[in-house]
Amino acid sequence: MRQQRIGAELRKLRERAGLNAREASELLSVNAARMSAIESGRFGVSADRVRVFARNYGCSDEAYIDALATMTAGRGRNWWDEYREVLPSGLLDLAELEHHAMAIRTAQIAHVPGLFQTVDYARLVFRQSIPKLTPPEIEYRITHRIKRQAILYGNAPTPYAAIIHEAALRMRFGSRGATREQLERIVEMSELDHVTVSVIPYEAGIFPGAGQTVLYAEGPVPYLDTVQLDAEHGSVFLHADLQLEKYRTFMTYFEAVALKEAASRDLIHTIIRDL
Repeated sequence: MRQQRIGAELRKLRERAGLNAREASELLSVNAARMSAIESGRFGVSADRVRVFARNYGCSDEAYIDALATMTAGRGRNWWDEYREVLPSGLLDLAELEHHAMAIRTAQIAHVPGLFQTVDYARLVFRQSIPKLTPPEIEYRITHRIKRQAILYGNAPTPYAAIIHEAALRMRFGSRGATREQLERIVEMSELDHVTVSVIPYEAGIFPGAGQTVLYAEGPVPYLDTVQLDAEHGSVFLHADLQLEKYRTFMTYFEAVALKEAASRDLIHTIIRDL
């Protein structure tokens, strides 16, 4: 996905420069087929090549160019590659996105964020998949989800802000014990310095959006932010300028109607007691 994003950004730069693909290929001495392969992400480019493209397209934003060039590094195997033959590519792309994000914000209406989920909760979620998953497929997805959670631990954990609707917290997943364990996990995570948990209470009423899960991953510069949405057919990744602006506004609205951290934690404790 990062290679595809680099290609998409180079295409944006070309279009801002007012060049069509043929003109750009002549300017850069790259044949048209190779230019198409680079911009579609089918062919990788080096950091030096990225800088050459940006310079010839007249881009003067050094922070953006440096960040884009840095994205060309680290194209070797990573832990999620071991799942390449057994999981949909969207799940691997999500793990890659989270791994490289500078900070993550998410809004969840019907489910607990994947990075907070316990094994029992995740297993119940995957059992609801259509078409039905086989036991091995479920276990692959569970281990993949748990390994994604590594970004919240270690010496340099990723800053993570989760906004969760009260409906997701009160929805029963499995036994009372399993539900209580999941809610206690959320409270535990909320006490970490780099994690923020905010709850949208029922009393907040209506809010913008269609109720879908939103994950907003910050890049090294705002131009390289990415939005991930959950859809029935898999993950959808957005990074067009207007799309990023729209979902930044969404997240601002979500944050405005959510309770503060202490009040959110109190509400979760109340829900645990209600069990």
